[in-house]
Amino acid sequence: MDTQMSFQPVGPAPAGRTAISAYNPAYDPLVSPPGRGQDYAPTYWVATAGEPPEDDGPVNGDIDADVVIVGSGFTGLSAALTLARDFGVKAVVLEANRAVWGCTSRNGGQGQNASGRLYRSQWIARWGLATAKRLDAEIREGFEYWKSLVAQVDCDAQPGGHLYTAHRQKKMAFLENEARVMREVFGYDARMLSREELRERYVYDREAVGAMHEPDGVGVHPLKLAYGYMRQARALGVRIHPGSPVLGWRAENGGVRLQTPNGYVRARRVAFATGGYTAQGVNRLLDNRIMPVLSNSLVTRVLTPAERDAAGLKSTVFITDTRTLRFYYRLLPDGRMQIGSRSALRGADAQHPRHLALLREGLARKFPTLAGVDVDYSWWGWVDVSHDMMPRVTQPDPAQPVYYAFGYGGNGVAFSAHAGKRLAQRMMGKDGVAWDLPIYDSPLPGHMFAPFRRLGQGLLYRWYYLRDEVL
Repeated sequence: MDTQMSFQPVGPAPAGRTAISAYNPAYDPLVSPPGRGQDYAPTYWVATAGEPPEDDGPVNGDIDADVVIVGSGFTGLSAALTLARDFGVKAVVLEANRAVWGCTSRNGGQGQNASGRLYRSQWIARWGLATAKRLDAEIREGFEYWKSLVAQVDCDAQPGGHLYTAHRQKKMAFLENEARVMREVFGYDARMLSREELRERYVYDREAVGAMHEPDGVGVHPLKLAYGYMRQARALGVRIHPGSPVLGWRAENGGVRLQTPNGYVRARRVAFATGGYTAQGVNRLLDNRIMPVLSNSLVTRVLTPAERDAAGLKSTVFITDTRTLRFYYRLLPDGRMQIGSRSALRGADAQHPRHLALLREGLARKFPTLAGVDVDYSWWGWVDVSHDMMPRVTQPDPAQPVYYAFGYGGNGVAFSAHAGKRLAQRMMGKDGVAWDLPIYDSPLPGHMFAPFRRLGQGLLYRWYYLRDEVL
């Protein structure tokens, strides 16, 4: 298939800067176009990451490339890095807005040995023990690979594992079962902590009645890490073009032609890695395959040592509670507190004060002495949740040289590195013993009610609230 299309070598990138447009806080992937050159969201990560690395400016004229990657987040940069390092392929990365603009610059920075929304006990229930063990080995390998990349970048890494806190007594049985499965089936040193042990060693969360501790977990500054990926990739010859949204594509002469505002980009192979920021209508292979969900985050002012002591913040280990509409939170290296949870259903409602109030109230319930503390940063971002709660790294149509990696469901900080690596390997035709695993051997599932997903999401949020807080 590749020999049917003629390619010329890509020369030096044209000089030029990306024209930066205003950040659109109401962006909504179900109704908004991809955008072009938008500035970053006002996140703590953007404010503290330093100057972005150099890029190659917007596409300015027609380009031929061997491999094109759409999306410059963790997944796309990891794929480009693998292609250059392991295969000698200098990919062209296309980004609609500023480099590393979407999920990667807005997440919570929690690197877990996980991917998707399902627990390991649910893997067993869905696919059986043998497949669950193979999937665990694959995701564990990915976590180790991610840690090797983290070790190469100054990204404020905070090792120490991950805590699941039971926000109600009835959740302790759930955590005890998960800890048992982690230990006895998969060989992890997961252990339960009583309320007293949790308060003594880690955190005095007034809601928590106990917790499960997983030793595998590293908190990071996600944008510093992404900038590290970006610098490494460009040093190996990868071209990164911000301000170059893909407006559409079509198969052409055995390859793919992608349309951008200032020129066409022709490629032998194309990978899409745009996560929760994937606009409808750009790629028919992805339309209605993702449920984009908004998550809100805030970061407080720097807390004094006395304030941290009064709140019972004794560790920087990151934490998630057992709500379905979960809160995730941690003490950052500079002494600030970060907390995140669900947000609006629609981008048009994202700026409503009630969503920030939800986080403030959650922080105050968990740490009463922090009620009313000044908030220095507040933002929101779209999470790519698949309809079956697990990611895919795949070639959805074997007849077309188009690939994608999506659906991390909020657990993509670490696994995205491995997903990008696997994406690159699949694009280059590398054989692998893992390709028959559920996250690789099928496309993202659709859903017959996808056009009504927001209505269903609103109803589910009400049910989840009742189940989390009342029933």
